[in-house]
Amino acid sequence: MCSLAFKPHPDLLVGLEAADDAGVFRITPEIALIQTVDFFTPIVNDPYRFGQIAAANALSDVYAMGGRPLTALNIACFPLQTTPAEVLKEILRGGMDKVHEAGALLVGGHSVEDPELKYGLAVTGIVHPDRILTKAGAQRGDLLVLTKPLGTGIIATALKGRLASKEAEEAAIRLMSELNRTAAEALEGLEVHAVTDITGFGLLGHGLEMATASKVELTIYAGRVPVLSWAREYANMGLVPAGSHANRRFCEKHLEIDPRVAQVEVDLLSDAQTSGGLFVAIAPQHGEQLLSRLHDKGVIDAAIVGEVTDTGAGKIKMKP
Repeated sequence: MCSLAFKPHPDLLVGLEAADDAGVFRITPEIALIQTVDFFTPIVNDPYRFGQIAAANALSDVYAMGGRPLTALNIACFPLQTTPAEVLKEILRGGMDKVHEAGALLVGGHSVEDPELKYGLAVTGIVHPDRILTKAGAQRGDLLVLTKPLGTGIIATALKGRLASKEAEEAAIRLMSELNRTAAEALEGLEVHAVTDITGFGLLGHGLEMATASKVELTIYAGRVPVLSWAREYANMGLVPAGSHANRRFCEKHLEIDPRVAQVEVDLLSDAQTSGGLFVAIAPQHGEQLLSRLHDKGVIDAAIVGEVTDTGAGKIKMKP
């Protein structure tokens, strides 16, 4: 991708060169379109709930840009020769229900026969051009808020090994199926400087993207980061997916870890999430107000997990 020549346009407000969560194109002085797409292979056995998770994950990028979703298109790859068509129907039903929960409309899609099942959405949203949220605006002194606990990647690994409890499975599915709509709505009217959603690169990877884009140093306090209790238990058992190690390697040149931080905490903060929470850099005078709003709206695991401590080329300090 980086070797391609991107075509600029005065109305392309967020494009490929920004490496943000979605693209944004201005239509009028008061309307800009947000466009994003995401799909992946099943991470749970229940097809309906897989459809919900995949849809929530795709919709999340619109919320991370400060917008609201309008329409969605299905993207489905399906092994018709080996899997009953009813499975595809349930996946699509789960996705459609989640799109409707987001207040958006499912308007079509495309499917192909493929030996490996995959599902997701292409989503179009809307935002005022002056209220776009990106990864690039974090400022020194900002507080860092995370709206969902970490650990779904580790629980998914335990599920594959048939080592996860039913309670852990249900907690992870509930979390991954949860829209970031409520969290995004809680940001309205507050001085929010940068937002991203936590997905495949984990908190450290996506945090580093924010730090790099904003040219700042983030300090994250491991003890303040919400984590699913089962994930911590499984991580201590060594059930850490390969993706977590890859995320750590991606970050390590720009990561300074306090020696008092246990290895398991680094594993948890590197854990690849599916449909994770929003990671928000907000002006310090509004941090507690945001937290109060989130808790009042039922986003009970939201926490202030760090702060922007300096300017620079992009760095994360991890402390106990």
